Amino acid sequence: MDRMLGAVFEGEGRLSLKEVPIPRRKDPDDVLLGVKAASICGTDVHILSVPPGHPATPNSILGHEYVAEVLETGPAAENLHIGDQVVIDPNITCGRCRYCQAGMPNMCENMTTLGIFRDGGFAAYNVAPVKALHKIDRSVPYEIAAFAEPLSCVVNGTEKVKAQPGEAVVVLGAGPIGLLFTQFFHAAGVRKLIVAEVSPFRAGYAQRSGATRVVNPRQESLKDVVLAETGIGADIVVDAVGSLLPDALSAVRRGGRVLLFGMNQHATPAVRQFDITRHEVSVLGTYIARHTFPKAVRILESGVLGLETLITHRLPLARIEEGFKAMREGTAIKVMVMP
Repeated sequence: MDRMLGAVFEGEGRLSLKEVPIPRRKDPDDVLLGVKAASICGTDVHILSVPPGHPATPNSILGHEYVAEVLETGPAAENLHIGDQVVIDPNITCGRCRYCQAGMPNMCENMTTLGIFRDGGFAAYNVAPVKALHKIDRSVPYEIAAFAEPLSCVVNGTEKVKAQPGEAVVVLGAGPIGLLFTQFFHAAGVRKLIVAEVSPFRAGYAQRSGATRVVNPRQESLKDVVLAETGIGADIVVDAVGSLLPDALSAVRRGGRVLLFGMNQHATPAVRQFDITRHEVSVLGTYIARHTFPKAVRILESGVLGLETLITHRLPLARIEEGFKAMREGTAIKVMVMP
């Protein structure tokens, strides 16, 4: 057998299931992987939007959130063994640019990404460099291990705001990332955990993920609810949408922290900068993972989060378009594809 089924990005708005060659190792640090599960990310949906909301390489296999089994190793991959279960950090950095050398690989000037610019996990087999692979205990189910990539990004953000037990937190948006933040803060012991979400479907998942209050900002004033719940405003507000900085600033207390995670390059909200200065609000950006994959692996191995509640669809690769349709229609949280 020398061919496999892959979900190939063929250009603007086009994803095709087609027979492609099984990849082979080329470099000494290459590892051949058997993909066990891969999840559809919002970025994948943006790639396939018309016009596209995120760039990708035509004729590449999509899928950057995946877990796999090691099938073959090159001579430079001596720390891995055949049969190991691994999660994949898809962002391949150069290690030599100014930002990599400064310890900021997520700012790498020469970064490429498996499943976006190089072949990824929406196929039975994949080749990845050993530095991208992190072993995870085989007791962790495949579909839970597939959360490693988005969770590593959430951990990067939570490390910046340093939530403490007893604090009050607001999460804006209950998509997959917002729900991961919600579960993380719930596990961290925050006192008040308020989630703002306009979709009743997603609001239900926020409640199951530990939210103490869910607000539909189209029906209630978020600022009024937060003040009523906290008396002063939230210690931390996370924008998991990418366009809600004004809402975040209205909900945070003086001296509080605002974390900007969501990304929308077309959003240009008007912000009253005076309020940030006068109230000493810390506004922090966070982008993908930054040395946080090992921590994400330990969290997954601990079982402290209820990630199984976020999986709404389990599909074979041949039905991947059903998963994309559900994501576009807002009737899915996490879609797991089993190649």
